[in-house]
Amino acid sequence: MPRTPDLDEDDLDPIPPPGPVFYAEQALLGALLLEPWRLDDVTDIGPEAFSTAVHAAVFAAIRSLPAPAPVQHAENVKWLDAVLSSAREQTRGLNAAYLHTLIQMCPWPRHASAYAEMVEADHAHRTLRTHAQRLAQTATDPTLPHPVETALAEAAALSGLLEALSARFRPHPNSLPRTPSLAPVNAPQVHEEAMDEERLLLATATAHPAEVEQMRWLTADDLTLPLHAGLWRCLTSLSRRAAPVDPVTVLWEAQRNGLLTAGAEPADIISLLTAGAGSPQYWGERILQRALLATAHETGRRIEAYTDDPATTPYQLVTGSRRALADLNALRTRWHHATSPTPPSSRPPRPQLSAPPRAGPPRTAMATSRIPR
Repeated sequence: MPRTPDLDEDDLDPIPPPGPVFYAEQALLGALLLEPWRLDDVTDIGPEAFSTAVHAAVFAAIRSLPAPAPVQHAENVKWLDAVLSSAREQTRGLNAAYLHTLIQMCPWPRHASAYAEMVEADHAHRTLRTHAQRLAQTATDPTLPHPVETALAEAAALSGLLEALSARFRPHPNSLPRTPSLAPVNAPQVHEEAMDEERLLLATATAHPAEVEQMRWLTADDLTLPLHAGLWRCLTSLSRRAAPVDPVTVLWEAQRNGLLTAGAEPADIISLLTAGAGSPQYWGERILQRALLATAHETGRRIEAYTDDPATTPYQLVTGSRRALADLNALRTRWHHATSPTPPSSRPPRPQLSAPPRAGPPRTAMATSRIPR
């Protein structure tokens, strides 16, 4: 007969113990309950900076009520009752006993501004982590109709947050955070769709080498397969040298660059470079999009790893996150170059030079009215 599971067994996730910021929040709220006028020293945070709904409700109530006179506050608890009544509108489980707990957890009310800095620093960690997670999730969401634009919008919002944090937290020595150890993930698999796009890019670029010079926004690092990346370097090198480009010349360039290994036979490369369809521009944009989204996902994970380290200061978060965004910003610039229409030149066309007229009789009006083009 099957045994009924016991509810006392360890089959439920344990509630993690509160972190240091929980006690900093209690100390701050206790200081404000003891000496409400110290709210003037705590002007940079709001209720959203607190990690629990109860603490946020108590702080919102304190901030919404006028501070009592020190003498009156020492003689009665009317103001504390008003705080409790106001906070209960947001959290019904709050009681007077917890307000007394907050007061008891405050070592020194005069340290309220220091407690507020701790609360604000932890809030910066949590807020930045939320933005980083959103960026990473957006970059891998297959349901988005415009994934690149959505990911870049999330990156822009993250950059705006970093600007705000840099203005609120002063710089200090050792502003670089420790290198985060990213959580292990499954080794990325090279999808057959990505490999097909890269093969089509190489074949169409070989057939239309004039377009390669106009695709400087695509680099070999954007391609997933090392052989394909090497062949793209060969194509761009031949194009920039104004050398002939066809499957045979690309094969020879590949040999000179050490690409002909056991897994890359000459016949296979010739076959790859002659099976094109479409245009290099189209396949290049597809490859660049894939590279941009992969970089956005990696950037979000790296910034999230920074926020997971409690020893990282807010300014170190700003510094490390900006460095993590650098590669994504570079890809964004290249994406705009690839997808923006080429603006028409504002310079007038250069007149075509013609040979000086030979000495002879003056031209007729009919002859001088037509300028050779």
